[in-house]
Amino acid sequence: MAFPPEYGAYTTPRSAYARAEAFDAGLRAYMVRVYNWMASGLLLTAIVAYGIAHTSLINLFYPVVMTSYGAHRVPSALALLSIFSPLAFILVLSFGVNRLSRTAAQTLFWLFCASMGASLTNIFLQYTGESIARVFVITAATFAFMSLWGYTTRSDLTRMGSFLFMGLVGIVLASLVNIFLHSSGLQFAISVIGVVVFTGLTAYDTQRIKATYLQFAYADTPDMAAKRSVYDALQLMLNFINLFLLLLQFMGVRNSDNS
Repeated sequence: MAFPPEYGAYTTPRSAYARAEAFDAGLRAYMVRVYNWMASGLLLTAIVAYGIAHTSLINLFYPVVMTSYGAHRVPSALALLSIFSPLAFILVLSFGVNRLSRTAAQTLFWLFCASMGASLTNIFLQYTGESIARVFVITAATFAFMSLWGYTTRSDLTRMGSFLFMGLVGIVLASLVNIFLHSSGLQFAISVIGVVVFTGLTAYDTQRIKATYLQFAYADTPDMAAKRSVYDALQLMLNFINLFLLLLQFMGVRNSDNS
């Protein structure tokens, strides 16, 4: 394990071993903090989504309207706002994490989780609860495996990250085009590529978080480390949610009664 120069070049084997042990313990503690933030955020997201979908609040987000085909729920202005609001929190946290206070960063993270939950309410209208739970478990297992691999592998995933980012850009552009084309074939291709991209990003981001800790472990203040853990949790959480939604398109059982 390499240490920053300020720790000196002349150390005894015993002191070097002790520092390596302390460093590894610090890395593990940091990763646990990141995963705790992520798990707590997912829990809040799930609670908000389920709470809205299974109470009268659903009528504020997806009111029932009568059409020539019968009664259907349609998104209201509030639902559209909830769909796009997580992006605002992501941008603020991504570009302002170094300038935000620790409390502000954590507050924005919780607000992002709540808004993400509101934006995911419609999955309970589209899919059965049993299939949502099943896909969530599959997503969690896939995420855990890839994150563990990213943490333990000795392979450098930096080059893979460049291809994954290109794939992510391609998915976004193709999705925008498909808004006008309404092509089922293109949507299927987007979903397949998306699963591959976000599965790979899970491993890549885990290794990136580990490498970032190796770079800043001794330079960051406790407040900066706390803010950085929130930002890293946000990155992993986005990978998890996107992977979950893409797998849900393949494995989810459509709800026959979405009115």
